[in-house]
Amino acid sequence: MSKKRTIKKFSVLLSCVTLCGLLLAGCGGGTSESGKVSSSNSAGGSGEASQEKVNLSLLIDSGQDTVNTAKALVEAFEAKYPNITIDTETRPGGSEGDNFVKTRLATEDMNDIFIYNSGSLLQALNPEKNLLDLTNEPFQANVIDSFKPTVSFNQKIYGAPVGSTMAGGWLYNKKVYAKLGLSVPKTWEELKANNDKIKAAGITPIIGTFKDAWSSQMIVLADYYNVQAQVPNFAADYTANKAKFASTPAALRSFQKLADTVGYYNKDFLAATYDSGLKMLAEGKGAQYPMVSFAIPTIIQNNPELIDDIGFFAQPGDQPDQNGATVWMPFAAYVYKNTEHAEEAKKFVNFIASIEGVEAISKVSKPSGPYAIKGAALPSDTPQVVKDMLPYFDEGKTAPALEFLSPVKGPNLEQITVEVGAGKRNAADAAELYDKDVEKQAQQLGLEGW
Repeated sequence: MSKKRTIKKFSVLLSCVTLCGLLLAGCGGGTSESGKVSSSNSAGGSGEASQEKVNLSLLIDSGQDTVNTAKALVEAFEAKYPNITIDTETRPGGSEGDNFVKTRLATEDMNDIFIYNSGSLLQALNPEKNLLDLTNEPFQANVIDSFKPTVSFNQKIYGAPVGSTMAGGWLYNKKVYAKLGLSVPKTWEELKANNDKIKAAGITPIIGTFKDAWSSQMIVLADYYNVQAQVPNFAADYTANKAKFASTPAALRSFQKLADTVGYYNKDFLAATYDSGLKMLAEGKGAQYPMVSFAIPTIIQNNPELIDDIGFFAQPGDQPDQNGATVWMPFAAYVYKNTEHAEEAKKFVNFIASIEGVEAISKVSKPSGPYAIKGAALPSDTPQVVKDMLPYFDEGKTAPALEFLSPVKGPNLEQITVEVGAGKRNAADAAELYDKDVEKQAQQLGLEGW
């Protein structure tokens, strides 16, 4: 590294933890004094490493769950490799944290390892210049295939998953389903039929919480598995301005599905909040809630006695044999390209992406979905709603959400989806409006073809 800094120990940093926005957390930085080391371990996971003391630095975001996860990983790793010490530093979350990471890289003052977003935000870090190529690391054999594109650039893989995935689809109340004799739908028409039966029984079929406008996007975003199943190259063509929502029938279908939900929401859906929606679902006052599984810990916290009443199913497509889940991927661990201790840093990343690493994480962080590591078992106390997601992963029927495959996402999507869900805009107009919305952002990013 070009600069040396003394890192405060993790116990000091823990007291400085601040809250950060959900899903906006990135990674935080700092470096540390390290001695010279010679190592014959060129694979980052095989061979005999030097027993000379090595000090690595790890950059993480300040979110409590990330802090707990990092502490557990570091303690387990240091117990296994006592000659390697890892000092951890936190950074802010959200856009401030993004700028923090970019500044560290631009000034060539980055930590040996850092945990940051997977997906489109990675592209802004200039991976080929700043990150170590991890394509041939042993841990890659452990990682589920659907994660790898989210940490890849120009056919090279730069990251390892940290923590569990999250699935986007429909949370539903199993007691309501059982009472009405309903089956989990595998096609959109089956879902519409369920909605009619639920409404006839005097129960809210679909919970809407459009006061928190971001939640209105879920049906459109969770439909991406179905889009990719029909148009495998949509993400690449969309990024290159060769495909549009309005002119691609499979993508337009996402807005059409949202339009189909008009009339099935709770009466106060425009004023209802995310928290009130979760309460409705847990209490069975609403039967279904389109949502990402990051909601599960909140239900466990607020209604622990009712969590067993909640189930999950992927957003249905139009063919039962194509039913699969759209997945929000976990953060990733990256190695700074100019680290002076590449082999030791890779050894830590290999540990993170191992069964042993996942077991360390599971002791301090409840999963919101299956892990991105093959063979990693969910803790025994994992609620059934999370286990409901396993078949999609086991059968390879998952796809990353579009935002993990393309940097193009218009800022006004949630306003557009509120209008569609409220019956104030039709699907075709919404898709055209959204295509215009993303154009400005793509131009700001300097993407080719825009």
